[in-house]
Amino acid sequence: MLHELLLALLGYTGDLIIDEREFRQTVGFSPEDSMPNQCTFKVAPDISFIQPSERDIIENIITLGFYYRELDRFATKSRNLSWIKSGNESSVSRASEILKETRDNQSVYRRAIANGVVEILSVYRSAVLHIEQKLLSDSLPILATVTQGLNKFLVFLPPLYELIIEIERDGIHGGKLLNLLYKRCHCGVPEQQACVQRLLWHGHQVMYNQLACWMLYGILHDQYGEFFISRQQEGKSENEMTHIDNIQKMAQMSVSDGSLNDWYMGFNISLDMLPEYIPVQVAESILFAGKAIRVLRNPSSAFRSVDVLSHQATGPQTLKESLRNEPSSNTKLTGDELLPQSEADKIESMLKNLQESSEFHKRLFEEAIGSIRSIAANHLWQLVVVRADLNGHLKAIKDYFLLAKGDFFQSFLEGSRQLMRLPPRQSTAEADLMVPFQMAITKTISDEDKYFSRVSLRLPAFRVNIRSSQVDVREPTTFANGGPSAISDTSSEMSLDAWDGIALEYSVDWPLQLFFTQEVLTRYTRIFQYLLRLKRTQVELEKSWEYVMYQDHSDFAKRRSDPKDGKTSQQRRQRFRPMLRVREQMAFLIRNLQFYIQVDVIESQWNRLLARIKESRDFTDLVGFHQAYLSALISQSFLDIGSVSRILDGIMKLCLQFCWKIESQETDVSIEELERITEEFSSKSNSLYTILRSSRLSGSQRAPFLRQFLLRLNFNSYYEANAQGGMNVIKPQPTVPAFLRLQL
Repeated sequence: MLHELLLALLGYTGDLIIDEREFRQTVGFSPEDSMPNQCTFKVAPDISFIQPSERDIIENIITLGFYYRELDRFATKSRNLSWIKSGNESSVSRASEILKETRDNQSVYRRAIANGVVEILSVYRSAVLHIEQKLLSDSLPILATVTQGLNKFLVFLPPLYELIIEIERDGIHGGKLLNLLYKRCHCGVPEQQACVQRLLWHGHQVMYNQLACWMLYGILHDQYGEFFISRQQEGKSENEMTHIDNIQKMAQMSVSDGSLNDWYMGFNISLDMLPEYIPVQVAESILFAGKAIRVLRNPSSAFRSVDVLSHQATGPQTLKESLRNEPSSNTKLTGDELLPQSEADKIESMLKNLQESSEFHKRLFEEAIGSIRSIAANHLWQLVVVRADLNGHLKAIKDYFLLAKGDFFQSFLEGSRQLMRLPPRQSTAEADLMVPFQMAITKTISDEDKYFSRVSLRLPAFRVNIRSSQVDVREPTTFANGGPSAISDTSSEMSLDAWDGIALEYSVDWPLQLFFTQEVLTRYTRIFQYLLRLKRTQVELEKSWEYVMYQDHSDFAKRRSDPKDGKTSQQRRQRFRPMLRVREQMAFLIRNLQFYIQVDVIESQWNRLLARIKESRDFTDLVGFHQAYLSALISQSFLDIGSVSRILDGIMKLCLQFCWKIESQETDVSIEELERITEEFSSKSNSLYTILRSSRLSGSQRAPFLRQFLLRLNFNSYYEANAQGGMNVIKPQPTVPAFLRLQL
């Protein structure tokens, strides 16, 4: 009886110990496919020589045999690798059957847990074998020997079986399985806690192997979708797909690098598979580190390293000087150069230390991940800032997108004034615009500017290369926020005329697409259009002054040569005086606004950005600093306040209309139109001052810069007096019209 009991403890029933499921099968009931919730091992009811107390003891102890058998079946099924070799079997039907049986159980994490179960069961088998040896050596074997040797397994085998039932019933796998085990580790039973911790250790071995592939080689080894870093899913919303498509097109503008495509849209965090004990911030660090390693290990074949140490020390170099001074560095790079083997060994060592630890320590895990992320971010920073000359490209974008090269845009706007007074012709707009651009290039841009060749001019339906005289007509460029309509829509409310859609494009090569995303370039385009609009208004105001002075000098010469025309010339001069006062008020506002944006906003934020770039060695921090820089430019320029933007747009429109009226006053003088322009300008300028003085803006991050702008506008309290006076007057009295009526 004791020998049959030992066999039952290893899952083999007989005449003394029977399995109720097998008994039901013999009487016509098919056994259940799933794991039973309760023990089905029982002492045969026809056994009469066993006392009731002994029957209770035996039935209590043989539950271990039931748990052993079911756990062994789970381990065997989960560790079944026959589907790998099924293609080599002669029987195709047998291979299909095996594949069908194992399709739902293909999980490396379950397989790892099954290995842990086998390890625990081997300890149990050893205990049963030891009891058998002890029974054989005793002259009078007793049942108490069996129970005394196996009582400790009654503590953790039943909870372990319940755990396996939950895994099987709910189909838990991957990170969810780790999360379940981590929760079960926290209990007050040391034996049960040690058992579950061992299973969790086996599961973590798989996770660490996946982390090593991802963070050491940039390879996602996850054939069953169980890792919390996953490939981007194909099923996305229409807006998400549009965003992804735009990013993909941007990444393919210069080179078709898989690393760039993967950086933008290749991988994401699967929150379903992320264990709860791993914070999302740590998962984001893992995601970033893996993507950075992919970029570093797969450099573009067309990329050439640029030595910026001399560039930063001596300033910008010409292309000829760069080629002459950097023959050794201007070569192709390999992954080993961007990520030295010594750094890869550090990453491997940190992951190996985590893997060899018998317990999972959250603090040590987060510290190791943070260190690996820092290594990846530092080398990515070296690639983008040092080797790809980020500072030079940022300076170029500042020169052209933020109008730091004022002489170039001054020359272009002066040369295109007459062209921009007419609506653009759809068929020849780009060719017409090329003439003043080429003239501006000839006058202001030297051949030593190696970044200017990356700049191109774009109209809503055309793209014109500035460097080349050839006209390149292409499809409208799509943007991350919805294509060409994204720019036209956002600027439609702030449009002066049909030429207001002029924008710049900047050609970005690998790896700068990681930094200058299409969203970033779109924001630069928005700022550029605003600054060009402001610069164009300033040029028109300056030219109107030149026109009035020219007319005044011409009238003075005519008056001296022909005294009879003196009265007419005097009337013309008197007519220009109120116009000049209004023009000066407009120029004062536009000039101070432009000075505020260029000096107080752009230059201030630019110096702060350069200081942060110099201090940082982390690519993520670098991107954050640049995003903060762009946000500050937009915010402190009031582009994110619709009410202020609309008022400024209206003021610039009125300035242009006023200038055009002055130059056409000899042929078409409209008193009512001048009254309207003057009245609207006074109203809008007062409204602008009132809004800028509001408590909502004075308490925002714009406050320090805003006070400087308001001080320039209101240094003699003129705007304050006008704004307060406008509150008590139903309709402001016009400045020009009454005087002009007397003259006409």
